[in-house]
Amino acid sequence: MAEFVLVPGAWLGSWAWADVVSELRAAGHGAHPLTLSGLADKQGVPAGQQTHVQDIVDEIASNDLREVILVGHSYSGIPVGQAAERIGDRLGQIVFVDSEVPVDGESFASAALKASIAENGGFWAPLSAADLEGQGLTTEQIARIVAGSTPHPGLTLTEPAVMADSVGELPATYVKCLLDWPEPSDTVAKLLTSDRWQLVTMDTGHWPMFSQPSDLAQILLHAAR
Repeated sequence: MAEFVLVPGAWLGSWAWADVVSELRAAGHGAHPLTLSGLADKQGVPAGQQTHVQDIVDEIASNDLREVILVGHSYSGIPVGQAAERIGDRLGQIVFVDSEVPVDGESFASAALKASIAENGGFWAPLSAADLEGQGLTTEQIARIVAGSTPHPGLTLTEPAVMADSVGELPATYVKCLLDWPEPSDTVAKLLTSDRWQLVTMDTGHWPMFSQPSDLAQILLHAAR
């Protein structure tokens, strides 16, 4: 039995994984969706990027999880990759879902995003319904994402990642969602040359836990095998 720890991307909480979690548990695995500090039901909790890394490490340690399949969507690939390095032999594999990846000393935020965060009181404002169009989502799914999104703590985006080695040294599956952008970033493409990494594509947009949860669950179950 694998233990899946599922970390949502920017603005979202553990609720975002509900449709995937039910399928993982039905297949006999453990599934632990996580809300990061400062978001969703943890709004108001001060958080920097290393807070989010520690959130993930603590979830694994406090539940004594092993054979961990650590899943990071979008922004959360950055803290997930750092946490994966820190949990040692508890890690089975990382699954990056259309995500960023950590590079030592580099942050998530561009100059434009830093300016937006400053203008929004230190937070990254959630997306609107219009921003979510063209991503394979139904009107109902878009409404669900918009209703559940909360402002994202800016420090988690502007602080640099801390990695002892390249994340390419860890076993990983990278899930590329083709409607979002058809090719992996240059950073990810380079990592995919590692014999410890594999690429899987999905014909959907950036939020497959909503648009294609069953297909995403099958990719995660394959990673566990």
